[in-house]
Amino acid sequence: MQAFFRQLTLVPAFLLFGIHAQAQKRNYTIAEATNGIVTTLRPAALSQPAFRPGTQELYYLKTDSAGTRYEFVVGSKDNKKVRTTLKSFNTQVFQKDSLKGFGVLNWMNKDQLFFQQRNNIYLGTVSGDSIQWKKWLTLPENAENFTFHKGGKVAAFTVKNNLFWADDGQSKQITFDTDENIFNGSSVHRDEFGITGGIFLSPQGNALAYYHMDQTMVEDYPIIDWSTVPAKNNNIKYPMAGRTSHQVHLRVYYPGSGKTVALKTGEPLDHYLTSVTWSPDEKFIYIAILNRDQNHLWLNQYDAQTGEKVKTLFEETDDKYVEPQHPLTFLPGSNNEFIWWSQRDGFMHLYLFNTNGKLVRQLTTGNYEVNELLGFDAAKKEVLITSAKADPRQKQAYAVNWKNGKMRQLTSGAGTHTVAFSADGKMALDIYTGRGIAKRTFLNRTDGRQSEILLDSPNPLDSFNRPEIRDITLKADDGTPLYGKLMLPTNFDSSRRYPVIVYLYNGPHVQLIKDGFPESGNLWYEYMAQRGYVVFSMDGRGSANRGKAFEQAVFRHLGTVEMNDQLQGVAFLKSLPYVDTARMGVHGWSFGGFMTTSLMLRHPGVFQVGVAGGPVIDWKLYEIMYGERYMDTPEQNPEGYEEANLLTKVSKLRGKLLLIHGAQDNVVVWQHSINFLKRCVDAGKQVDYFVYPGHEHNVRGKDRVHLMQKISDYFDLYLKP
Repeated sequence: MQAFFRQLTLVPAFLLFGIHAQAQKRNYTIAEATNGIVTTLRPAALSQPAFRPGTQELYYLKTDSAGTRYEFVVGSKDNKKVRTTLKSFNTQVFQKDSLKGFGVLNWMNKDQLFFQQRNNIYLGTVSGDSIQWKKWLTLPENAENFTFHKGGKVAAFTVKNNLFWADDGQSKQITFDTDENIFNGSSVHRDEFGITGGIFLSPQGNALAYYHMDQTMVEDYPIIDWSTVPAKNNNIKYPMAGRTSHQVHLRVYYPGSGKTVALKTGEPLDHYLTSVTWSPDEKFIYIAILNRDQNHLWLNQYDAQTGEKVKTLFEETDDKYVEPQHPLTFLPGSNNEFIWWSQRDGFMHLYLFNTNGKLVRQLTTGNYEVNELLGFDAAKKEVLITSAKADPRQKQAYAVNWKNGKMRQLTSGAGTHTVAFSADGKMALDIYTGRGIAKRTFLNRTDGRQSEILLDSPNPLDSFNRPEIRDITLKADDGTPLYGKLMLPTNFDSSRRYPVIVYLYNGPHVQLIKDGFPESGNLWYEYMAQRGYVVFSMDGRGSANRGKAFEQAVFRHLGTVEMNDQLQGVAFLKSLPYVDTARMGVHGWSFGGFMTTSLMLRHPGVFQVGVAGGPVIDWKLYEIMYGERYMDTPEQNPEGYEEANLLTKVSKLRGKLLLIHGAQDNVVVWQHSINFLKRCVDAGKQVDYFVYPGHEHNVRGKDRVHLMQKISDYFDLYLKP
């Protein structure tokens, strides 16, 4: 009897330990749920890892008791050397401790790298086992778009709307436009078509191509700065669908002669100039010309010295739209064979062409998207890429032989692999995240003979009370698989009924459902699950990474097919016995704000609460490049614009709706929600509204915590029992 008692006392003690351990798990604060995954809860990682060009040396920054050090490893984490330290940098440049940290380090070539700190450019040169530093250039205070040539001697940048050339630390102005609506060297076409800048230095640094944009003909749009007294109006040029667009040209500057050449890209002047690429020998420039209807593309070759058009290599057409997103990539050592990205067979794939316009072969094929072209293994005739071949929710690395198309996988483990390759393609840095894997950093040989873990991050969320996350696959009305995630409330009890929040975007170029870390995709979802909600998110048709037909299903009817797919998600949620169908909320931002408002108006009663951030309300008020791609113009597609116009559907609102907008939004301009409020007043409909002064299209930084608290509280107010 006594022994039996002792045995009983041992069991409760064990259980109490387990309960105590569980009790140590805590919930997120709203700050942790909002910004924690990129700040205090960020998985441990190497800082600024990069392969030195022309070598297999991997460099990264390390901070330890000796200060910031720039280390490199060769083939093994045990084979490390220190190239430079912050102390040695300060000694060389300032002769004292002045700079408190390195900026973003950028390798230009095997022997040189640079970083920018405020308006100073610092150049480092590898010398033996160290790096010798100097201040290379001091930029004007308002300089932007700084671009260094890989040779390390020349650069270019912009000041306001004009372009400057820098050579060995000395700069000079090369354009002199006085009209503030004419720009040189800046990004154009509102950053659509894969455009990220407007400066294109030639391969040897002997010339500079740049965008010249004239938007004087575009209507002014007011953006009010409310931080001054009186408030100040700052006009921007915002080309709305169906209205006058800007005009873009490409010019070439030769510093040796001071000559500027305008490429003769022809008319109409409101077409789009994309995929700008120098030939390796600097004789030609290739431009993909896209018509304003965005359904016809010409890949043209121009003489860089005269500006004359040489020829059209090929054309691409589509009955909906063609969307170039990448420049040409010439094969190593070749001046006449290049890789072109295209969705011509229904998925984004790589095609090998020669400069006569002849298709040599299609390099990748299948029902999957190629995501990135990261380098070459010239010895093996292989192109190094990442793609969604294994699963649309994953990203894996592959090597594709450009002679025969044979493909081999270079990474393993379900999830997302962010990969960088050495210049010869023999070494790979693989940063891997997946279910239960916060961040695991490998240094691999691409022949598979060696793999070493450089860093295996502990899970920074282990101490938190996290929800169960289930992968969900549903079907659209045409049978297309739709991928989603379901997050159950923490301390889930299947006999209870819980309120639901659906988070969505469901627009082009965005994919929410991925295999990675955190498994939910967003700590705010987990925060709401801790507060007693079922949280659901799904990528419907129109979303990214599923092929052309999947995206183009929304063409000319934005918001219709996407809502049908989201309603499949609603039907799934309603089938779950633990979902309270009388307490369902929906939230999204930008296109997701459009979707949220659309669901509240076009399918009233499905959701009792909606929170729409930065919502498109009327597509006639949205920009030409994006809007006309998916909707055509209002004149061409009046039925589609009217169908998607939420101003005409205000009277159908049921339930509670909160709209949120940035007061300086220059993407979805403030007029969208202002017009919506006026229609609500006219219709006698009550809505809630909040504005974030000083913020553009997204609310970032510390104010984002305020935003997410407001959204969370709104759902609590109207969905909690």
